[in-house]
Amino acid sequence: MNGIRLHYVEAGSGPLVVLLHGFPEFWYGWRRQIPALARAGYRVIAPDLRGYNLSDKPLGLAAYTLDCLTDDVAALIEHAGAETAAVIGHDWGGAIAWALPVRHPTRVHRMAVLNSAPAVALSHAILHRPRQLRRSWYILFFQIPGLAEAGYRAQDFRLLRSLLRTDAARPDSFTDEDIEQYVAALRRPGALTAMVNYYRAGRLYGPQMLRHPPAALTIPVLALHGMRDRYLGPELLDDLPAFAHSLRVVRFPDATHWVQHDEPERVNGLLVEFLAEGSPGV
Repeated sequence: MNGIRLHYVEAGSGPLVVLLHGFPEFWYGWRRQIPALARAGYRVIAPDLRGYNLSDKPLGLAAYTLDCLTDDVAALIEHAGAETAAVIGHDWGGAIAWALPVRHPTRVHRMAVLNSAPAVALSHAILHRPRQLRRSWYILFFQIPGLAEAGYRAQDFRLLRSLLRTDAARPDSFTDEDIEQYVAALRRPGALTAMVNYYRAGRLYGPQMLRHPPAALTIPVLALHGMRDRYLGPELLDDLPAFAHSLRVVRFPDATHWVQHDEPERVNGLLVEFLAEGSPGV
């Protein structure tokens, strides 16, 4: 697909729903959503995005631009034999979801994003809002070649283990077994650099994107946001109407950046309800 091999898991049958994970997860980040959506009558495909887990890890920043990432998802939808799909994304997967209908407007008929924002909205907020700049310190850290990789690998991925345990709202949002799954994926050759290259590649397209932001989407968009997110401030929600004409925002006061793990039952219910609005007969 799009010149690379993408690993994905699949469940259910019916209208196609594509789930796009964020950093530092992989398809496993949707483990609580895949069964619920399949039971609701959907064919669910959750890929490892390029650079992650079992998918190919091409070299160089140019392989991780938003154009490449959205082309991957469009090719995956075509590979699945579908003309169009509902797309759900979290974190980086949400940024890809926001960009996908801009580059491939016929491939997406509705979209849900979890604790995410269009890349241009986040970039603008980092430049003009000191609070968001403080939240996004790690993006600057990621720009230094080799430093982020060394930091994550140190002491057997102690930083990642600590972040996942302390970031989430509930003790069982990430179990010890879950964390070991993520660590195993990060240990794969080339994975860490590829994953961090998502952030580094922004220097290739960011200035042009800021000068020419995309037009607002016309497809229905559902935005779910854990309000205790340490990385993406709730102020970003105020920017979203400029990027979607048909937008519904649901705030989760007690959830964090990991809203689909903190409140899986409510998230699943809202996603099924949203998808049913655009899937007659399901």
